[in-house]
Amino acid sequence: MGIHLIDSVSGIIPELYLSILTLIAIYSFHKISIIWRYYLHRHRDIQPLKPFSESELPPVTIQLPLFNEMYVVDRLLEAVAALQYPADKLQIQVLDDSTDETQEICWAKVQDLKQRHLNIEYIHRCDRKGYKAGALAYGLQSATGELVMIFDADFVPAPNTLINMVHYFANPKVGMVQARWGHINRHYSILTEIQALMLDGHFVTEQTSRNRSGCFFNFNGTAGIWRIQAIKDAGGWQHTTVTEDLDLSYRAQLKGWKCIYLPNIVIPAELPMEMNSFKSQQFRWAKGASQVAKKLLMPVLTAKIPWQVKWEAFFHLTNNFNYLLLLVLLLLSLPYQLFLAQTDWRYGLAIHLPLFLVTTLSLLAFYTVAQEEQRGQQSPWKLASNLFLLMSVGIGLSINQSLAVCDGLFRASRDFVRTPKHGVVKNEENWKTRKYRAAKNWVPYLELSMVVYLLLTVMVAVLNAHYLSLPFLLLFLIGYAYVLSLSMFQHR
Repeated sequence: MGIHLIDSVSGIIPELYLSILTLIAIYSFHKISIIWRYYLHRHRDIQPLKPFSESELPPVTIQLPLFNEMYVVDRLLEAVAALQYPADKLQIQVLDDSTDETQEICWAKVQDLKQRHLNIEYIHRCDRKGYKAGALAYGLQSATGELVMIFDADFVPAPNTLINMVHYFANPKVGMVQARWGHINRHYSILTEIQALMLDGHFVTEQTSRNRSGCFFNFNGTAGIWRIQAIKDAGGWQHTTVTEDLDLSYRAQLKGWKCIYLPNIVIPAELPMEMNSFKSQQFRWAKGASQVAKKLLMPVLTAKIPWQVKWEAFFHLTNNFNYLLLLVLLLLSLPYQLFLAQTDWRYGLAIHLPLFLVTTLSLLAFYTVAQEEQRGQQSPWKLASNLFLLMSVGIGLSINQSLAVCDGLFRASRDFVRTPKHGVVKNEENWKTRKYRAAKNWVPYLELSMVVYLLLTVMVAVLNAHYLSLPFLLLFLIGYAYVLSLSMFQHR
């Protein structure tokens, strides 16, 4: 009986392992398709139908949703005050839900800007109902603009940002225009450099590829402009998910509104300084994307839109499911190594190695393209080491992100956890002197368990002379060890 059970399990493990690896490879091939479409359409520059004359410029409301942002709010308000636009057509709403000193800082700064003859108002809600989505919807009730531009607290727009983006709304079918994010603290630490690489892959390669190939893409919650009519037509800001931006983007595009991405307009922002803040941000994004997939994937797949748009939307909305697949793969790694002791080493070489290479090389190519398109911001050696760490961090986040996906799919919780901003840009500045911190949780203990599990797996692989598995197992181990070390003890 026991022998038969062992034989059955040893037969199931490799099949399950291969199935998971194949699914991950399919998502990797999708990344290759993004690169291909990027190069196919990147020169298809989208231009406004016509530039507005000064008298034709539409009235614009700028919304600044805030919650406990004492270190960056002054910088934000100064940058917004410097935007080039006719004063009689510009309204600024400071939507402050703060519960700390930010209230006094905001109020004083708003009074100062009023003395400079700016049309600016301070709006404070007594409760955070709906969180950011609720604040944006509340502000729209008194908005005087035809368009609404949104900036999160850590963004620093250049003076010509608004005037360069507004002309695209000369086309009455345009509902949203999104700019690219830059990074004011990119070189502060290794962690911020890795985050910059991750975001560049999304903003340089992915967003451009989707938009210029005619597929749906998402508003990124900030550094963009909406036509207020498009927001209303799509059902308004809703807080049924924690990524209200992705939710509204898809609803608007399903309604037929045209959305435009402008990769050449870059608006810098602050990257999270600490691993726990980064993990919190990634958790929210993964959870929200899963909630939107649950809410809108079926309406997208049944809509009367081209099949390639549906195909891209499927991979876009389910992309974070990759973390669940990766976590299952990691958990299967130990029993798989035990199974390999009973089989020919050429089995792994012929079947699994190509799949591993496809998943690895497609990921490296995806992020390398983004850097090359920015004319190589880093030396090849520096880029190579950061790409290695990027892959490691992606692996190390698999527990955090898998929990986020499950939370989005199976729980009704819609708590919005903000990412702390410290206003630290220069290398000699220390974010640890600032009071905001990400809340700690029990996830690092799961990560510690995974480190021990992978150490055991590496030992089994060495004992069984499965040397082909070692590079991948060591990458998994380094990823979890790195994420765990920064989660428990943050350093530069």
